[in-house]
Amino acid sequence: MKAAVINEFKGPLVIKDVPLPEVKAHDVLVKVQACGVCHTDLHACHGDWPVKPKMPLVPGHEGVGEIVAVGSEIHHLSLGDRVGVPWLYSACGHCDYCLDGQETLCMEQHNAGYSVDGGYAEFCLAHGDYVVKIPDNISYIDAAPLFCAGVTTYKALKVTGVKPGQWVAIIGAGGLGHLAIQYAVAMGMNVIAIDTGAEKLALAKELGATHCIDFMKQSPSEAVQALVGGVHGVVCTAVSKSAFEEAYKSVRRGGACVLVGLPPDEMPVPIFDTVLNGVKIIGSIVGTRKDLQECLQFAAEGKVKAIIEVKHLEDINDIFADMEKGEINGRIVMDMS
Repeated sequence: MKAAVINEFKGPLVIKDVPLPEVKAHDVLVKVQACGVCHTDLHACHGDWPVKPKMPLVPGHEGVGEIVAVGSEIHHLSLGDRVGVPWLYSACGHCDYCLDGQETLCMEQHNAGYSVDGGYAEFCLAHGDYVVKIPDNISYIDAAPLFCAGVTTYKALKVTGVKPGQWVAIIGAGGLGHLAIQYAVAMGMNVIAIDTGAEKLALAKELGATHCIDFMKQSPSEAVQALVGGVHGVVCTAVSKSAFEEAYKSVRRGGACVLVGLPPDEMPVPIFDTVLNGVKIIGSIVGTRKDLQECLQFAAEGKVKAIIEVKHLEDINDIFADMEKGEINGRIVMDMS
């Protein structure tokens, strides 16, 4: 089968033929129809994070397609089922985190396109218990980004604890943020979008943000405090230290600051203010299988749709180059059909 493979950190991805994976008892084999490209894929290929991915590696954790082979111990899936292979490739299923519905914190987890080969290929092996079915009325192209960007922002909004009618700020209106705005609106929240540039802020307004703040023209936290007296929750998808600091200062008493982006910096936390104001600081990473089902349902109901540019597997090195230069709006999905 054809796959994009990286052999060493910071090297180019090479399109080549690799053996078809062996389907074992708990596996399914997915014929990939589309695969989204996430910034995490770039981090994996560069070896940017303390926990390194395997090498050589087939990246990709937004692969979607149809099942063409089913392992002997998988009985809830059938040939032809439309599924996605998310970041959480598998977990142990029996630790405290798995049993408590926090499977994304499992210490024994495997991650697609990181510790195991992912979706930048014609076929992708997956653990049958961890793939998630795609609703019939969502195309493969539209579904792909929801398996990371979608579920990540949806889960982050859930953990803010913001209720319908309350205020949430979304910092960053790009690949993740433009989905976060839509999910927040669909969940009944009032949204303040923070980014820079007329085009991005106009898009945020079009997607349902009540207020839009250009961080290059004014202090976001001061503007948020002036507008609504601080938000009940904030989701920071940006990857800069200053964005995280502004996120913290935007929250009202008793509110939640949820961190999603992964800048290399440390974020200083004013302990006195945090305690006195009852502010919650929460890290949120992707989502569970249940979160994925819920976030896909919003899309199936027409309430959420990623802004997508379609490319192909052969474009992957150019896609990564554009990603490094910050020249991608919305999400890139590779059509593998």
